[in-house]
Amino acid sequence: MKKFLYTLIFIFLLSILFTGVAFAQEPLPSDDEVNAVASQLYCPVCESTPLDVCPTEACRQWRDLIRQQLADGMTEDQIKQYFVDNYGARVLAEPPKQGYFWLAYLLPPVLILAGAIMLFRSFKVWTKPQAASTGLDEEKSDPSKDEYVARFEEEIKKRN
Repeated sequence: MKKFLYTLIFIFLLSILFTGVAFAQEPLPSDDEVNAVASQLYCPVCESTPLDVCPTEACRQWRDLIRQQLADGMTEDQIKQYFVDNYGARVLAEPPKQGYFWLAYLLPPVLILAGAIMLFRSFKVWTKPQAASTGLDEEKSDPSKDEYVARFEEEIKKRN
């Protein structure tokens, strides 16, 4: 019986020694929180597919990475910067407002304005009344310069 009691005490002491304090984990970010960040990024592998709707395994792993980064306390901007650092600015849904990326913001309005001006001028020319043309060149409209007309007039004078 003593052996049994010593064994129980030994097991009890071992269980106290090797148990640690268990801390509750912070809840992982929800799918909505992950998709809020993922919708601002494009899949680096697929063409023109937002990361939040891309069905590939790589995108699922990147969404899991975003979930982990959010759980670690990273902000949206830090996560986007991480993806830009690793895959380039092409992964951003909205190009950064710096460098030659400004063309993405300036070029469309300039082209629309130029097209509207050209269209306005074209309508102006198309609706402007023009003098009716006879279809003859000036040198042919002068009978003294036309050889056929001159011969025809001579024949008529001879008959009269």
